[in-house]
Amino acid sequence: ETLECSHDDADLYRMFWYKQNTNRTIQLVAYSLGKGVTETDPIFDKKKYTMTREEQLKSFLLIKDLRTGDSAVYYCAASSSQWKRPYPAYFGPGTKLTVLDPNNEITKPNVKILPPSSQEGKGKGEKKTLVCVATDFYPDHVTVSWKVNEGVGTDSMAKWDDNTKKYSITSRLRVLNKKWHKESNTFTCTVDFFNGQSNENVTDSINGSSEGIVLIVIYLYYICILS
Repeated sequence: ETLECSHDDADLYRMFWYKQNTNRTIQLVAYSLGKGVTETDPIFDKKKYTMTREEQLKSFLLIKDLRTGDSAVYYCAASSSQWKRPYPAYFGPGTKLTVLDPNNEITKPNVKILPPSSQEGKGKGEKKTLVCVATDFYPDHVTVSWKVNEGVGTDSMAKWDDNTKKYSITSRLRVLNKKWHKESNTFTCTVDFFNGQSNENVTDSINGSSEGIVLIVIYLYYICILS
């Protein structure tokens, strides 16, 4: 497999390739100090991982003999640096590489929305948290979205379970208290799953709930004094 990276700033003459595993650790795979000068980090086998850079603004990372352990997100970065003063590195969005395990069946996720706690966000103007949980899927090519686009937070990477040999991911949606307590509101979580050939959506929905609303009724008494 060959991964490509390019940029448009000639001052960023140093380029790097990093590997982020499913446990989220990031390792330097290879680096280049200039055109035609590349090196593979000692912790990686240079016969398996090879970086090439025939142009100043472009580099490639070649990964040979793909195994499931090569599944990761690979990041390219570029920086300009002097010996006395380090400069920041600028990263690309990353390339997700998945090597399927022939012994692990492709499985779409189970999706479930968990309602907010009755103890959360009781005050006026406060918020409730809905949690969308997608479990037991393989591989981990998923994106999570909500129909109500307010205050969404999603785990950056799916988590691997060594026991089930499957992935899981969670997404949280923060909504105003009054929005949750309106029964006509419907909140939908959609997990877009790539099954190796095409994308398919798995969804779950939940309606707002009036439970937990405290009604305060004020009775006014008028006293008339007849003279």
